Amino acid sequence: MSFNSFGHMFRVTTFGESHGPALGCVVDGCPPGIPLTVADIQKDLDRRRPGTSKFVTQRREPDTVQILSGVFQDERMKQQVTTGTPIALLIQNQDQRSKDYGEIRDKFRPGHADYTYWAKYGVRDYRGGGRSSARETASRVAAGAIARKILTALYGKVTVRGALVTMGTQGIERFDWAQVAQNDFFCPDPKAVPVWTKYLESLRKKGSSCGAIVQLVAEGIPAGLGAPIYAKLDGELAGALMSINAVKGVEIGDGFEASFLSGEENADEMRKGTKATKGKPRFLSNHAGGILGGISTGQDIVARFAVKPTSSILTPRKTITVDGAETSIITKGRHDPCVGIRAVPVGEAMMACVLADAALLHRGQVG
Repeated sequence: MSFNSFGHMFRVTTFGESHGPALGCVVDGCPPGIPLTVADIQKDLDRRRPGTSKFVTQRREPDTVQILSGVFQDERMKQQVTTGTPIALLIQNQDQRSKDYGEIRDKFRPGHADYTYWAKYGVRDYRGGGRSSARETASRVAAGAIARKILTALYGKVTVRGALVTMGTQGIERFDWAQVAQNDFFCPDPKAVPVWTKYLESLRKKGSSCGAIVQLVAEGIPAGLGAPIYAKLDGELAGALMSINAVKGVEIGDGFEASFLSGEENADEMRKGTKATKGKPRFLSNHAGGILGGISTGQDIVARFAVKPTSSILTPRKTITVDGAETSIITKGRHDPCVGIRAVPVGEAMMACVLADAALLHRGQVG
């Protein structure tokens, strides 16, 4: 299996399966001298970790990360810093229940990668999906924590954050970043929380699931990152977000809604900079999501991605066996009724990785 790496200057290779002994990643391209500890990574992993509420999978994984290489306790600098060599991160799997999947060994789960993996490789790990499981995203979140440290080292205060703005058919009416950390859904609208709670509870009791939309915003990114044509920043970002399990659509800025605007409405008009903008131009709107011509404008970078409903459900679904016999299937085990919830920190991590990669490429250009 190839294509387990992403990024150019900041390159991440992930490894491991859902029910294997461990998973992790190797991060290459991180500059030396950047302070990095386990705590810097663990705080992001804890936000993605399973079993944190009744609304996510009850698999009990501590997701404790180990840094195996690429850092050094520098007594002169009085802290642990990166050395510029590959950073290897390991996360042990501790709560596999492979027996939950014994009944589907010879059946393909509709909506999953079971059939496509079997068609391509002639073998599949039916224990939770193996490599195709969203468990792999823990490695991405760990790498994203390092990417955030790089962005901070290069540009000072950089914020990459996400929120769940739609759960199934339920949306929000207001947006307050301060509320995102105050509930189990990463929801920015406190009034939506009880509605979502009731909605998801009803789906969970029925053994069903729903999709979601996640919004990401990066603040503090300067103008000039990215490249035209085949290395566009929005293209790299879209590809990274589409690589997340269950993601079926990505928008940058207004996305598809921009098609309903007139040219006058869509144009992000500009005015002369002020002291507050440190002489940089002021934009009167941000329909483009902070990227024009594949290059960052200096505005907030805004992206959204749509996550399909969790395919592992208790409702019987029609399928076939590996021998082509028609049958039905019920997927047992511990699954997220809305996989979009834990996709929020994953999306943040992928955005941070793309931006760190672009920042290092840009640094190589300007010297």
